[in-house]
Amino acid sequence: MDRPILKIEPTMNPSILLSRSWWKTTLIVVTAVVVMVRLGIWQLDRLEQRRSFNARVLEQQAQALLELSGPALQDTHLEDMEYRQVVVTGEYDHAHEVVLRNQVWENELGVHVLTPLKIEDSDQTVLVNRGWIPFEDFQNHDLGKYAEPGRVLVKGIIRAPQTRPQIGGRADPIPQRGDPPLLAWNVANVAAIAAQTPYPLLLVYIQQAPDQNWTRMPYRSLPELDLTEGPHMGYALQWFIFATILGVGYPVYIRREEKTSAKSRNHPGYVQPAAQPLPATQPKSNDGGKL
Repeated sequence: MDRPILKIEPTMNPSILLSRSWWKTTLIVVTAVVVMVRLGIWQLDRLEQRRSFNARVLEQQAQALLELSGPALQDTHLEDMEYRQVVVTGEYDHAHEVVLRNQVWENELGVHVLTPLKIEDSDQTVLVNRGWIPFEDFQNHDLGKYAEPGRVLVKGIIRAPQTRPQIGGRADPIPQRGDPPLLAWNVANVAAIAAQTPYPLLLVYIQQAPDQNWTRMPYRSLPELDLTEGPHMGYALQWFIFATILGVGYPVYIRREEKTSAKSRNHPGYVQPAAQPLPATQPKSNDGGKL
């Protein structure tokens, strides 16, 4: 009994991808694959950044409460302690407080009040985000009713300063020497705010935590942190899958199209398209084109 002969399909000649018929499409496909792979790598970079941020926050949240006095004031790495719990005692300087724009409390627009706190038994001052008040009160220069005179105890978390707004935000004009102080800021740029105060500020600021015994404005709040890994791994896998499908599927598609075209040319009823005749050349004459 004769064994069936295994028919092996010939592989596609890679040069077809760069032929006159397909090179433009090949260029588009290669560009798309490269972009998809780059987007996948970008998502993996975002994932690594998120993991690093989460680890840093969890490490600081696990630290003991930091009393911002004495040796702690000499620590030059306070900005690396963002989100660590802190307590500090001192007296507010309301004459040099500023506000953060575009802050919302229960769907109502307002501002956060940033007030310098002169730390007790030291020559240091730290900026404190005391919380939210309605925008109208700032607009009407009515911050005095929110003053907290005398000795105060502030509990909150350390926040690192910002120097630029988020994407789509508006940067603050930095006051120059001789300019009036800027009272409303888009970001908590501590160094720039310190330039318009008569004393230096620590390189961080404190966001005051809510207190069940404090029921009036400014309303205290802490940032809501999402410490999950987010969707970055899923997005990265999607981009890599899309790139694989396109990169593998495109040569398969070309091979199928070329086989279909070859079968059509070998069909008995196939008629070779007639060559178009070249246009006739008219003889020229020396009398204005007339013969």
